[in-house]
Amino acid sequence: MQPERRPAQPASSGVCGLNIFSTCPQSKDSLPGDYVDRVVEVAEWSETAGYSGILVYTDNSLVDPWMVSQEILKATSQLSPLVAVQPIYMHPYAVAKMVASLAFLYERKIYLNMLAGGFVNDLKALGDETPHDDRYARTGEYTRIVRGVLEAERGFSFSGQYYRVAGLRMAPPVPEALRPGILLSGSSPAGLACAEEVGATAIRYPQPPSEEPGIPEGSSIDFGVRVGVIARESAEAAWAVAHARFPDDRHGELRHQLAMKVSDSHWHRQLSGTAEEDADASVYWLHPFKSGKTFCPYLVGSHAQVGALLRTYVQQGFRTFILDIPPDREEVHHTGQAFRLAAGGG
Repeated sequence: MQPERRPAQPASSGVCGLNIFSTCPQSKDSLPGDYVDRVVEVAEWSETAGYSGILVYTDNSLVDPWMVSQEILKATSQLSPLVAVQPIYMHPYAVAKMVASLAFLYERKIYLNMLAGGFVNDLKALGDETPHDDRYARTGEYTRIVRGVLEAERGFSFSGQYYRVAGLRMAPPVPEALRPGILLSGSSPAGLACAEEVGATAIRYPQPPSEEPGIPEGSSIDFGVRVGVIARESAEAAWAVAHARFPDDRHGELRHQLAMKVSDSHWHRQLSGTAEEDADASVYWLHPFKSGKTFCPYLVGSHAQVGALLRTYVQQGFRTFILDIPPDREEVHHTGQAFRLAAGGG
């Protein structure tokens, strides 16, 4: 019996020429009987908005991202899951086999979001105490094997510090059009070097416009940012939504501070050290991040204000945007308006 699926459609070319990804709800925020319905709902909103894909998280507290991604493929016709890949969870051949299997079963492309692992306690629980920069070296080897075995016409061989494979073949083969796009999370020098090595799109967390350095000169890879958006017709309306969704939370701030103490993540320290301007006075807002509600800065304001800041990031060279989990269809609609203004579409 074949898996239930929507007829495959040509992949979306993105919104306004950009690659935009939403983020899938997390299983820990839902009851077991409700979770799949919530995933499908957000996936359908994202596809209707013309997004390229949807990020599916992974960490020790969440259900398996590959199983969630299969539900997304069944519920949509062209939205691509962006599957977070933590190297310590499975061998690179297992990831390549998952990519090949989903391509064969659904005739759909997926994306891989390669991680080095910022939750140190998660890694220690699994017996892994590999230092930060060495984890990126490991992720680089891992990604080379995943990509190599999917692209090789004959057996693929590789010998590195962390992995060795010899004459490895992939069956079923993956058509070139369905081979995965590779993104890599990391803003540290080690993370950027890893992205350059494997030809991945480097994803980082944007700084305020006055502090954002943009794309490194001479870089040969694409760059993207992870950011939340709350936009409305007026700035006042947007901030009313923002404060209602992310109220002051002293306990959340303390949890964030504790998390920072056990994290060796470069971006976590960088954002935590960024001074926050007065709310309502700046479009760039760190309160949701610093109160432990999410893992990215937010852009809050009128469609025109948010669109102008998004345009600044686009002009700096960022072509991929990974958005936060949308709470409802209305938010997706307003976010789309801001991106259209960013692209000059009105």
